[in-house]
Amino acid sequence: MRSPQILKIHLQAHAASLLEDEELEPWGNPGCPCTECGAMEKARPQWGNSLQFLLACISYAVSLGNMWRFPYLCQMYGGGEFSWSYLVMLIVEGMPLLYLELAVGQRMRQGSIGAWRAISPYLGGVGIASMMVSFFLSIYYNVINAWGFWYLFHSFQDPLPWSVCPLNGNHTGYDEECEKASSTQYFWYRKTLNISPSIQENGSVQWEPALCLTLAWLMVYLCILRGTESTGKVVYFTASLPSCVLVIYLVRGLMLHGAINGVVYMFTPKIEQLANPKAWINAATQVFFALGLGFGSLIAFASYNEPSNNCQKHAIIVSLVNSSTSIFASIVTFSIYGFKATFNYENCLNKVILLLTNSFDLEDGFLTASNLEEVKGYLASTYPGKYGEVLPHIKNCSLESELDTVRCGGGRAREAIKNMEVSQLWSVLYFFMLLLLGMGSMLGNTAAILTPLTDSKVISSHLPKEAISGLVCLINCTIGMVFTLETGSYWFDVFNDYAATLSLLFIVLVEAIAVCYVYGLKRFEGDLQAMTGRTLNWYWKAMWACVSPLLIIGLFVFYLSNYIVTGTLQYQAWDTSQGQLVTKDYPTYALAVIGLLPASSTMCIPLVALGTFIMHRLKK
Repeated sequence: MRSPQILKIHLQAHAASLLEDEELEPWGNPGCPCTECGAMEKARPQWGNSLQFLLACISYAVSLGNMWRFPYLCQMYGGGEFSWSYLVMLIVEGMPLLYLELAVGQRMRQGSIGAWRAISPYLGGVGIASMMVSFFLSIYYNVINAWGFWYLFHSFQDPLPWSVCPLNGNHTGYDEECEKASSTQYFWYRKTLNISPSIQENGSVQWEPALCLTLAWLMVYLCILRGTESTGKVVYFTASLPSCVLVIYLVRGLMLHGAINGVVYMFTPKIEQLANPKAWINAATQVFFALGLGFGSLIAFASYNEPSNNCQKHAIIVSLVNSSTSIFASIVTFSIYGFKATFNYENCLNKVILLLTNSFDLEDGFLTASNLEEVKGYLASTYPGKYGEVLPHIKNCSLESELDTVRCGGGRAREAIKNMEVSQLWSVLYFFMLLLLGMGSMLGNTAAILTPLTDSKVISSHLPKEAISGLVCLINCTIGMVFTLETGSYWFDVFNDYAATLSLLFIVLVEAIAVCYVYGLKRFEGDLQAMTGRTLNWYWKAMWACVSPLLIIGLFVFYLSNYIVTGTLQYQAWDTSQGQLVTKDYPTYALAVIGLLPASSTMCIPLVALGTFIMHRLKK
């Protein structure tokens, strides 16, 4: 067996021989003769204009993570301080890697598989791995859109069905499960998911969510039916309308009672968080996944560009728009959550005031929020015995604690919406916005799958583009029906937690190493200059060659060690009797699926490289 050094020399020599055999223009398509390449480039679809490409990238990158996860991280690690951590990670990790993927796609003018195979025959597995991860993501991500349709349809009811508990079978009171939980949780876990007690009890397919999932995939198919021609028009809506809805929500949010409390809470300084390594790790992770790196979608989008397109400028714009949207969405989110926290705080005060007024026969209106603490002290000193009896029933009301207990996410958003005036209108707007965000992300996910397939001569010579798109959507929809089972929510969490994280970190690490050390940074720099007429400055080269790869290695080690230290993996199951989530261990077969999800994608990289090496050895 050859040593790694000999294998490296063999790889470089083979790549050099390919270049000598097929001399290309700097903007040509590696791996094919110039004449064929020119014909192929003319036939390749292109965006109608550069704005369509930019909006497609923005629509793909700005997703539900901007609406839910970023505000949650701001709350956990301090709004202002986390924003600085996020900005630093955007500069040293997000923006350079985004530019790298756009440049590779525009340079090679192929989908992920063809692009990385063009860089080196041994790297075809990188594209396959990206395609596998995008396939896993598409299977479960569109389920979120199905839930969005479900809630959108129910948003026209008055009152909102998750704002009140239903009556029990005897109509003598409210449903027991709903009373133990909340109306919002009950509608989610029982009416939407009809969730089973554990992942081991599959149950049956829920036909209403299944119909919504079918509708979601039908919408995706109509959006991608004609490739860039149809997608280029759809992105005008999926990229711009969510921002319009956010502006409407901001105006309404700031008008809510107590909204300013949430905004102030978000930006209250927590300087100590700058020294918290978890804050930086979460900031780096958020940047990485918010921009959609490693899925192959950005490479696919960029492959339809004109070779002279200024992808560097677009990488900077997309990065800034994405981060700005995250911060803007956080302000909107915390204004609404400030209203919710204030609402709960004032309800708590009113209950305490009512309790003390009735217990001590106080005059109505005498006890108010402003003099509550003073009166409590007076009653405790004057009537110590009676006050001692009442004390266990007096809640400790605190606005700060209410804000601390707010957790950003879909559930809290629905809680806040149901307490707003004209709640049906705000619910329709909210879920319409989520659907647009979800559809925008799905356009990128499906492009990462379809572009390598349509680039394949074997497949495209037998099937038209519309048929390939239809088959991909049909297969994804069929497999996605697993998530409409009574255990669907548990399997959704499995895919969401384990299908992409480690795989994407490994894929992007290989991408950076491949461009800088296999293809050659100087050579790639020359290609970019020939394409765009612009030189590559030191910042991009330093980030690609050193800083970004080291940062990815650090994240990879952190997550891998975290999984190992955690020990037995667990999940949150819904307990009907308690009306809350309980922790349970994953069964053996679920652990096997968790292991197979990242392995099935990452193992493509070494296996394809090994297979290619063996084939070349056999030919010789």
